[in-house]
Amino acid sequence: MTRFFKPVAVTALMMLLCVAAAGMAFADAGGGNTAAPAAVPESSQAAQSAKSNPVVATVDGEKIYLSDVAKAAQSLPPELQSAPPQELYPLLVNRLVDEKALLIQARKTHLANQKKVAEAMREAADEALEAAYLRSQVEPQLTDAAIEEYYKTHYVKAKQPEEVKASQILVKTKAEADSIIDQLNKGAKFADLAKKYSIDPGGKQGGELGWFTKDEMVKPFAQAAFALTPGTYTQKPVKSQFGWHIILSEGKRTKPVPALADVKAEVKQKLAEELITQTLEKARKSVTVVTFNPDGTPVKTGESDATPSSGVGSKPAQ
Repeated sequence: MTRFFKPVAVTALMMLLCVAAAGMAFADAGGGNTAAPAAVPESSQAAQSAKSNPVVATVDGEKIYLSDVAKAAQSLPPELQSAPPQELYPLLVNRLVDEKALLIQARKTHLANQKKVAEAMREAADEALEAAYLRSQVEPQLTDAAIEEYYKTHYVKAKQPEEVKASQILVKTKAEADSIIDQLNKGAKFADLAKKYSIDPGGKQGGELGWFTKDEMVKPFAQAAFALTPGTYTQKPVKSQFGWHIILSEGKRTKPVPALADVKAEVKQKLAEELITQTLEKARKSVTVVTFNPDGTPVKTGESDATPSSGVGSKPAQ
């Protein structure tokens, strides 16, 4: 599963590194003296920069900085992500020293002149340049104003889907489901039966599912749930790949527009993806693309599906 949050140990280490750098800057500023600062000479500014991002190791005179450690902390392998922060720092410094030592030794060889190595280095440089170009085109446009405008257009002004609030009882067989419906018809409480019979984990809470949109549930379940009038339950069990469902509708509404603060990260990500697509399309239109078949023969007009129709500079090989 994709990790959406940094592991606790890594986050703690990042905080310690930031605190260490901030502490050195604070001490250099006089421990909190509030007097207006005098003009700082360039040499003093360089000294302050060195203290906020100090050298943590040297390898044959080549420096490794605190910022390098912070960057490395974000790419730790899974087996190290749970290590205590006080153990991570020396491990990261040692890893950076190893990498620097290997690089120094590699430079002393003629490996960079080998064809495969040279190609790999060029590819890595090209990828870094491509990524840097994308960032240069996208990041300046990811302003708070742009995020708010995207939010207004795609959330506030957009038509919101219908939601249903429901509970369910899930059982393995139709016979069980029919028996439960019969008990409901005789006045039994839905929540009590869910706690007693439902094989779904939510059964322990009375089968409550909360609010959901139609596309958040499997099709047969969603169709049945949205067809119910609030306060009623399915008179016939609903079959899905999970088993047999009895569904109780508890309400319907138009999905509320979430507050910007609650979805800002999501909005920023969607806006970034849109801007990346625009940048790619613009780049594609600015060049001439000639396409060939896998066997190297020219693609005839109308045969190529790989070339976007929007690419005005694209054409099959002639």
